[in-house]
Amino acid sequence: MPPIAPERPPFSVRAEQASWDRAKELQKRLYEGGFAGICFPREYGGLGLDHAYQRAFNVECRSYEMPLILNVPTFTICAATILDMGSEQQKRDRISAAIRGDEILVQLLSEPNGGSDLAGVITRADRQGDRWIVNGAKTWSTSAFAGDYGLLLARTNWTVPKHEGLTMFLVPLKSPGITMRRIKEVNGNEEFCEEFFDGLELGDDAVVGEVDKGWEVATRQLHHERRAVGGGSEFASGTAAENASEMPPDHIGLAEAVGRGGDPVAQELAGRALVRRRVREQLIDHVARSIGDGSLPSNAGTLIRLFHAETTELEVDTALALAGTAGVVDDGSGLLEVGIRYLSRQTGSLGGGTSEMARNVIGERILGFPREFAADRGVPFNQVKRTKS
Repeated sequence: MPPIAPERPPFSVRAEQASWDRAKELQKRLYEGGFAGICFPREYGGLGLDHAYQRAFNVECRSYEMPLILNVPTFTICAATILDMGSEQQKRDRISAAIRGDEILVQLLSEPNGGSDLAGVITRADRQGDRWIVNGAKTWSTSAFAGDYGLLLARTNWTVPKHEGLTMFLVPLKSPGITMRRIKEVNGNEEFCEEFFDGLELGDDAVVGEVDKGWEVATRQLHHERRAVGGGSEFASGTAAENASEMPPDHIGLAEAVGRGGDPVAQELAGRALVRRRVREQLIDHVARSIGDGSLPSNAGTLIRLFHAETTELEVDTALALAGTAGVVDDGSGLLEVGIRYLSRQTGSLGGGTSEMARNVIGERILGFPREFAADRGVPFNQVKRTKS
């Protein structure tokens, strides 16, 4: 692999196709060298080794360029979900192709009118003969423009409660019937996409899991997503962030750059952020070990997801507080990037479900608190009142 200076890693821009092409090239090198898919089973192209081997590899690869943007969502979310819930053919085809560096896998979950209620999706898949016909729309699909296959959740039964009428499909993104557009964010980035499905045809081999039991697949997918967002997945290869906007801010360097290196207030702000970062690293190890030995349920990955979001917000807020006006006015110091990053500080509290939903998961599924009241629980979906688009 190409050697790098660990303190100055090359950053990938997730909104640029060239970054994904480079990642595929690097992944092919890993595969040819025998270091790809360390924790994936051998029969699907991996090495079938324990997480300890992946952690050791992550330490050793710090000084080399790695295809880090393939970690999320290709390996840690999509391939992990297919490994748990997919058919034998899907595992052999899609997981192996991703490990070889031939394919990129993405998620097609959120919808324009769906909010955080994933089970309320209205993209529909209707049975016609031996085919499924998909119509509807998805949005906020991370890097879908670069993807080869997407995990798409659609409604296949409208006469049962919302969680019981869903099916997960594995969709070739170059198929006729799919129109994709890029979404421009407030900071100018165009990483996310929206997709429109107009008569997309799929066969039964596209179904992941069982028909009308897609919520089981989606639940497992969300489990992997929460672990991935927090940094606790055994399927991630390499440990550095994949782009500059995700690297922890250099709070000490920021304080010195604005002449506040000796300011006790600035030192306290920087110290608080650094301590929080160390606690996050220890929490990831603790939760991963506890899930592995059964002392915590698999949903405990949500603890990592929530703490990651809160840590990221604290770090970004602290960086802007230290930069001051230089973070919002271009004074030639180069610190305006601090303010631009602040514009997307909320992404950590939205990805993988909102932080509010993460707290619900922790309360109800880890601590055993009573579930919140839901007016649509047990009601056939075609009788549920919902906003008309």
